[in-house]
Amino acid sequence: MKKFKELSLNFLFKISDQPVILRDLLEANALFNDGMLVDPSKLNFNFKILNSYLYFSILCVLILLPLLLITHYFLTRLDFHISIISAVIVTACVFISYDIFKIYARKIISKQLIKKAWNLHFPYFSYEKYSSVASKLYKEALKDDILKKNLEKYVLEKIIQSK
Repeated sequence: MKKFKELSLNFLFKISDQPVILRDLLEANALFNDGMLVDPSKLNFNFKILNSYLYFSILCVLILLPLLLITHYFLTRLDFHISIISAVIVTACVFISYDIFKIYARKIISKQLIKKAWNLHFPYFSYEKYSSVASKLYKEALKDDILKKNLEKYVLEKIIQSK
């Protein structure tokens, strides 16, 4: 399952080889911890739109085609108006679920890239334990107008003090 997830993410996203800079990592971590979508340029990835349509189409066919085969006979026997209304509802659900699919995929890749960048910038602090602490410290640093060049020192000192 993990290999399938990795192949799917590689199919859906173009990920840059450039490392994520510390300020972008802290900003992305803060946004992610607040439950917001992270700007793809902060984590150096891009959504492959055509691949996402293809992937989602295959997913829909695998799910909807068996349901269609099961329900088509019964709905046409009851009343064809029900069949038409259900087709409209299913079509609306497909378009709505595509947006949900994109958001879900972005959240998965964002978390994965944040963890990868975290291991690069903070190798001695586990992501699960210190991500919320770093998020709070980043917000404090923004309020205190800490310069970019002093940001890493500020965050590391505060994390060590919080131990």
